[in-house]
Amino acid sequence: MKPTRFIDSVNCAIEGVLYAARTQKHMRNHFIFAITVLVASLFLRVTAVEFSLLALSISFVLFAELMNTAVEVAVDLVTTEFHPAAKIAKDVAAGSVLLSVVGAVVTGYVILSGYLFPRYKELLSMVGTPAEMAAIVSLLVVIIIVVMLKAVSGKGTPLHGGILSGHAAIAFSVATLVTLSTQDPLTSLLTLLLAVMVSHSRLLMHIHTTREVFLGAVTGLTVTVIVTLAFKWLQ
Repeated sequence: MKPTRFIDSVNCAIEGVLYAARTQKHMRNHFIFAITVLVASLFLRVTAVEFSLLALSISFVLFAELMNTAVEVAVDLVTTEFHPAAKIAKDVAAGSVLLSVVGAVVTGYVILSGYLFPRYKELLSMVGTPAEMAAIVSLLVVIIIVVMLKAVSGKGTPLHGGILSGHAAIAFSVATLVTLSTQDPLTSLLTLLLAVMVSHSRLLMHIHTTREVFLGAVTGLTVTVIVTLAFKWLQ
């Protein structure tokens, strides 16, 4: 029955949000990112206008996800069998979420980059720019570690499978080297994004688990930073 009191309408709305958060993984992820961005904006002391734009973008993403959930439930109520029209309805609803996320990411980047990039650049300068020899040694050490770990574990081959992802390790090693060499936050962001895409491909191809990909990424990044710092201290 349609609620007649305002408080009942509010309770129904809250139940809808809770249902989406309880049943939809993406909704929970949106809430986590929203909390992270809002807390970060407070620590970074963004302006009132910037905070309003961030809050508006977050609200739009959450709204789109709620509508997507409503469409999915409504379609499943009509039919649980495959139907082209049902697929189109769900795909279009999912597309609205994707577009809202893209808009929110652009808004967040434009606003927060001005606060985060200077701090990130200071952090990069503390590590320093790797020498040419340090870059070569870093990649060689990462490859050797990957091969040795796979050999000791007895899992996979140097180029396929194993205890950690060699592709992720090398991708993040290269991304770290590019980051330290350029000392440019935007270049760093783009190269790290490419490294994430390379690592994600190992998951899509069912070659590695999330744990193995994460271990490879951490290995590549950590070894590269350690070798770079070691060369810096020895000079």
